[in-house]
Amino acid sequence: MEPARELGKGLLILGLVIAAVGIFLLAGAKLPFRLGRLPGDISYHGRHTNFYFPIVTCIVISVLLTLIFWIFGGMRR
Repeated sequence: MEPARELGKGLLILGLVIAAVGIFLLAGAKLPFRLGRLPGDISYHGRHTNFYFPIVTCIVISVLLTLIFWIFGGMRR
């Protein structure tokens, strides 16, 4: 294929992904679960310090991105 056509397809897919993430973030407050506040996320509130590490949220996002890339990778073959 022509390089310009490949670039156009890539930009179109990137734009759709960005739009989907934006819609997800806008509708995120209405979901029954809150990303970043899932059970299993580590949160420590000390007297003068706060520490928060969203480990379960990171795992969920990693699995979702892996599935998305795997599906798109399979479509390109």
